[in-house]
Amino acid sequence: MKTINKVLLIVLVAIPFGFQGTCLADESLSAILEGIRKTYGPLPGLSVPYTREVVTRSMTMLGGQIKGDLASGAIYFKHPHFLRLDQERPRPETIIANGETLWWVIPGKNCAYRYPADQFGKELRLLSDIFRGLAHVADSFEVVLNQENVSGKYEIELIPNPPWEEIDRIRVIGGQDYQIHSIDIFNALGTITRFTLGTLSEKGDFKEGFFRFVPPEGMDVIVEGADQ
Repeated sequence: MKTINKVLLIVLVAIPFGFQGTCLADESLSAILEGIRKTYGPLPGLSVPYTREVVTRSMTMLGGQIKGDLASGAIYFKHPHFLRLDQERPRPETIIANGETLWWVIPGKNCAYRYPADQFGKELRLLSDIFRGLAHVADSFEVVLNQENVSGKYEIELIPNPPWEEIDRIRVIGGQDYQIHSIDIFNALGTITRFTLGTLSEKGDFKEGFFRFVPPEGMDVIVEGADQ
């Protein structure tokens, strides 16, 4: 279970441990959230390239001298809760979630893990909420605008309420186009999973079966959780 939680963190968001910000005017935060909703909310689907870096607390103390574990690929989302992450580097992996089942596929090991989606309810709800424009984020998080500058760049801090065991806080960084440009994940031990997102592309349709996985003959399937 700990392994799949790490995989899910690849597509979540968080803020650096100990970040101290000032809550700005409610009207500024409301305007930014409304801009994000208008950017993402109407989209039937989207794709966005990403680069993911994992940085430990000791690496953080050394500044930018050491690069963390790097990975890259693309994230796809279809309203209301269909999600697919295709990692290309350092090795091909795929995560597919359709609201009922979550698959983690590792072709290089010829294996796939299958989990019931209800085991990851809050994680999947957060992912869906992010790509629907943070429409219901206030239902599960305290939302604070930590920084906004004249160029339109902003930092939003999300504090899980009630607290999450795995995640301390969440940071979303965006710009004047109201697109989310980077996402950080801080776990309780201070390790950061940092996403840099590329240009958002609207997708009106996906090919049949894009958010479904059928294991090929001969692949090992490990069934986890309540489905066993």
